[in-house]
Amino acid sequence: MKSEEEEITRFYSCQCFTTDNIFVDEYKIHVSFVSELQFKRDYAAILKGRGCVTEQQLEDVLNKISQEVARRRRLSVTSVARAALIQDAYQPLHPRIYHLQESYLDPKFKQIVVYCESSCANVEGLSQQLEELAAPRVYRLPVFTTAFCEELLEELEHFERSSCPKGRPNTMNNYGILLNELGFDNNFITPLRERYLRPLASLLYPDCGGRSLDSHKAFVVKYDMDEDVDLSYHYDNAEVTLNVSLGRDFTEGNLYFGDMRQVPLSDTECCEVSHKATEGLLHRGQHMHGALPIASGQRWNLIIWMRSSQHRNVLCPMCDREPVLVEGEGLADGFTRESGSSCALT
Repeated sequence: MKSEEEEITRFYSCQCFTTDNIFVDEYKIHVSFVSELQFKRDYAAILKGRGCVTEQQLEDVLNKISQEVARRRRLSVTSVARAALIQDAYQPLHPRIYHLQESYLDPKFKQIVVYCESSCANVEGLSQQLEELAAPRVYRLPVFTTAFCEELLEELEHFERSSCPKGRPNTMNNYGILLNELGFDNNFITPLRERYLRPLASLLYPDCGGRSLDSHKAFVVKYDMDEDVDLSYHYDNAEVTLNVSLGRDFTEGNLYFGDMRQVPLSDTECCEVSHKATEGLLHRGQHMHGALPIASGQRWNLIIWMRSSQHRNVLCPMCDREPVLVEGEGLADGFTRESGSSCALT
């Protein structure tokens, strides 16, 4: 059953989704692509400085970008089709974990949320119950129990072994699972956001939409020595992000945080943050960050990009322009078209 919030609200994406923030993994750069002429004008010299020196190498980059643009344009249709196939064919290993239960949550996490909902709650009092890290306004907190994380990992690995189709989370993570397609959105992620995470974000991040989070994108990423081992420096398509380490044995692989994306890299000092199983890191979506390579083993992380339509309707966080709305499925990218809104709809 959908929440009341989702029943009455229609969500959209910004048109920039098909043109901006395309990650070229070989050269570790995000690019925009409107035309081949524009791309060569804007990026040929930069790519050459990063080792893309031959015509064939540049042609290979253009081919990959074209494939990614085509994937994004088809995404709404292909995602709905995958979700339908999964619903019809996949037999969950642990069906009960698709519905959020309080028993899955760490007692300290529930205690923190109770404080946030109390009449005397304030950011100073909340900060005393959280571990504030060296990176500004990045907090570590317990989220799930060890038993739940183990069951969730077993479920994810069971799905990975199935013959069901799997969509990758984004251009930077080639291995992972979109939780809306697997069926976790309505009865797990949505109540987790509404009942537990929004009270936290309201106190910690009122200046970047924390009080009005009304949608999300949730996915799991996997790091493995034979697959993705790290994650390049980036920011999220979110107002507030929760990143929970689910576990599995691995070494190294700390996260690192810089500054907000508006600050030039030359003026930024990064700091490392360790990440322990069952614990989450809560941070602003526009806070630049990445993950260092794991040295051994395997690591799974649950990522929830939380979005505020009230905040992003004014300015798209991915293109820094007034959003040009396009139709999307489900929660899309969290934009809404309200009466009196200035957002354009194509």
